[in-house]
Amino acid sequence: MRLDNHIALITGGSLGIGRAIALRFAGEGAKVAISGRGRASLEEAAVVIREQGGEVLTLESDVQDQEQVNGMIDCVLEKWGRIDVLVHNAGINNPTPFLDITVEEWDRHININLKGTFLVAQRVCREMTKRQQKGSVVLMSSVNGLAAEADLAHYNASKGGMNMLAMSMALELAPLGIRVNSLCPGFIETRLTKPLIDNEPAIKEYLRTIPMGRVGQPEEIADAALFLASEESRYITGHCMVVDGGQIIKLS
Repeated sequence: MRLDNHIALITGGSLGIGRAIALRFAGEGAKVAISGRGRASLEEAAVVIREQGGEVLTLESDVQDQEQVNGMIDCVLEKWGRIDVLVHNAGINNPTPFLDITVEEWDRHININLKGTFLVAQRVCREMTKRQQKGSVVLMSSVNGLAAEADLAHYNASKGGMNMLAMSMALELAPLGIRVNSLCPGFIETRLTKPLIDNEPAIKEYLRTIPMGRVGQPEEIADAALFLASEESRYITGHCMVVDGGQIIKLS
């Protein structure tokens, strides 16, 4: 198994892409801690993971709150003693035209998507360094961090910042044996994209921007996350891995 004896923390791990990653990692031998802001969805995901023979810890946490972040990570360390892999997947995306974005909505996107990434990743990497252990950090970014789409200025900016944060972390942490990469999905089928997918005329038009002509699946992002978390990517750090059916070609 590719993650046998690994301890993995997956933020935003109860739904969509995060849940698919948790299931994939558990299936590859990892003990997984999943965090989120909804107890019901966390428990539902945990049931599925346990039914497949995995070991899971559920944690309610708001990643923009440093105290809650520290409490979440403390719980993982108390139970399993270390964290080998971090997949920071927690984030939001509420499309709004640039001229209509409020200061509150701007702050919300930056605080959750970018500040939250900083808080979680810094604490986990400090713990890895303290234990003098190697580790892999995967930050869930987006193609929107590499090329802009309309009505997403706040989201685009937060994901662009995340990509730069990943490269900065990789530069400083490589000598310590910690690899840091960002994963940039394109249009993936989740609860957030379901309204567009269910709108036949709209999705037909949107698919014209994707050379492969279809919507991506959470499991396809989980496969990429597994690669970045495992020893198969041991010489890769500071990389922005795009998984988008070719969409970035047209966006750029």
